[in-house]
Amino acid sequence: MRCPFCGDETNRVIDSRLARDGQEIRRRRECQECQRRFTTRERVDEPLPRVIKRDARREDFDRAKLLTGILHACEKRPIATDAIERLIDRIERRLVESGEREVPSSWIGERAMEELTALDALAAVRYASVFRDFQRAEDYDALFAALARGER
Repeated sequence: MRCPFCGDETNRVIDSRLARDGQEIRRRRECQECQRRFTTRERVDEPLPRVIKRDARREDFDRAKLLTGILHACEKRPIATDAIERLIDRIERRLVESGEREVPSSWIGERAMEELTALDALAAVRYASVFRDFQRAEDYDALFAALARGER
């Protein structure tokens, strides 16, 4: 592991602990050259299915892309970053557990909607406005009515 500060490869592990519900190991390291500390994360490389987009293109699942969309929906809402990370972890876990080689983007969007609805209804509505491509006020009305009935 290279030091991000000086580029040297000699470092030692100071502390290791489990993170993300035991799915990851977080290691604190100290560079032997410059004595600065940095954190690394180690996790099992699980094969995630490819995503089938609306226009039939296929692309690799991109956690960062999902995170960006959810962060935009949660902007200025009282939602902790850790809660959002756990939400995405759960979606990734469900993707791996599905055993599918490819999943439609709508499957991921629906899981994100379920998770966001449980976390913050307003964030879910914001996410839905982009994910479901709302064009009219009636689209919002239908979603609010579904949320009031306990649906997603």
